[in-house]
Amino acid sequence: MQSASNQENEKTASGGDEDQKGWWFSDVQARSFNAQQECESSLGLEESIETVKTAVKDLGPFDGILGFSQGAALVAMLCAVQEQKLEADFNFRFAVLVAGFRSACSQHRRFYEGPAITIPSLHVFGQDDRVIPEEMSRDLLPAFDGAQILIHPGGHFVPAASSHRQTYQDFLKKFQ
Repeated sequence: MQSASNQENEKTASGGDEDQKGWWFSDVQARSFNAQQECESSLGLEESIETVKTAVKDLGPFDGILGFSQGAALVAMLCAVQEQKLEADFNFRFAVLVAGFRSACSQHRRFYEGPAITIPSLHVFGQDDRVIPEEMSRDLLPAFDGAQILIHPGGHFVPAASSHRQTYQDFLKKFQ
């Protein structure tokens, strides 16, 4: 899912700029996002959470949720919302977070302050990811109890080699 109200610019694999959607802005003035930028407040997160709530209500129910990059950071926050029972709108049985990270925005700390998230999770990250370095993805792991990990040698993408697909399938089979 992408929030239509937010946008971010990231370098694509081809090296060019591509206008992409985002879930919140870390730089409110510039209306931009950088995962490594520390900030006091963000713009757009609450609207993005409402967008997901609406999608779940209108299109769900869903067994699980998958997010990539900033979307994976949002998935972690949604899992925290569900775990802390702050909202009854979500009932995800599992989460897949690809190139996820812990938000550097102090306004988002509340999502990481509760007990570890018990929703089963698969965390996928690349050893050569220059957008979300491996260390950032590893920093998110303690927020989840019993997180399963898939590390690939590549960069900022969803790995899809046969061995990776097998890991996804094995993880998802638990929820059939």
